[in-house]
Order: sequence, then structure tokens, then C-alpha cells
Amino acid sequence: MSETQAHDGKAGLVEADDRALKVRAQYEQVEQRVLGRTWTLPELAIGFTNDAAYVGRLVLAAERTWGIDGDVDAELRHKLAECLWWVFVLADRLDVDMPEAYAATMDRIGEGLERTLRDMGA
Repeated sequence: MSETQAHDGKAGLVEADDRALKVRAQYEQVEQRVLGRTWTLPELAIGFTNDAAYVGRLVLAAERTWGIDGDVDAELRHKLAECLWWVFVLADRLDVDMPEAYAATMDRIGEGLERTLRDMGA
């Protein structure tokens, strides 16, 4: 991947991160009014794991091994996007620069796979 492509991909993640945090700020306003406080980090983590687990059921539904009411494809798109949102929110609360972490992780994994493929004679 060229540096320009890597930068453009990271820029897209920066924009997604910013948007996710704006939506989270709106949720915090609602939580403050309803609960008198905002969700804790453990509550946020449970929200994420709940949605991530539901993605598993939706994958089963997409494979026609689990029934759900409604449009499976639409619900899968929604839950996958929501899980991505949760990742940005959790990363922010844990002081992780998600666009940078993602870029660095993909570079490391990609380089490792290139070495593996070379070693395999591919």
C-alpha cells in the first residue's frame, strides 16, 4: 500500500472516529437527563459485547440457520456499523488512538503474512 493510500485510509478513520464521538456526546446528554450520570466504562463495554454477540446471531440468520424477525441484511449492516461505533467510543475512553492503532496493526499483520507467504514459496 502506498503512503497516500495509507494516509487516505487513516483520514477516513479519523473522520469516522470524530463522528462516533459526536454521537456519543449526544448519548451522554440523554444519559445525564435520564440517569443523572453518563455510562461508565464497564457499561460501555457491556453495550459493545451485547451488540457484538448479536452480530453472531445475525450471521447465523444470514446463513439461514437462525431465524430473526425483519430484514437480516439491514439489521446486519446496522449492527456491524454500531459495533464499529462502540470500538471508537471505547478507544476514546481508554486513550487509544484508534486510527493510528489500526494502521499500525494492519501494517504489522500484513508484513507478517508477506513473510509467511514468502517462506511458503508463494
